[in-house]
Amino acid sequence: MADPMRVRATESGGVVDVKILMKHDMETGQRKDSSGKTIPSWHIAHVAIKAKDKEVFRGQFGTAISKDPFLNVKFKGAVKGDEVVVSWVDSKGESRTDKAIVS
Repeated sequence: MADPMRVRATESGGVVDVKILMKHDMETGQRKDSSGKTIPSWHIAHVAIKAKDKEVFRGQFGTAISKDPFLNVKFKGAVKGDEVVVSWVDSKGESRTDKAIVS
């Protein structure tokens, strides 16, 4: 399983600001190893954020995203104390889900 994401969710003026640092190597499929063989593509493909069991964000990543990507999303509809759930699935089918409480 992948390393945990660092998720922080804060609410101010009715807007929730979610900051996420995802741990992932994000290989493009264009680099070569020391023997000259191409390293296969391996990247986060889908990201979803839920609050109050409702999806508030869905995104698709590709090979152009850097290693350990950072994502910042703002939305309305949650309050302090609510749980925000962040999930991703990568191109190999591996997945990770982490949660944060809105403060």
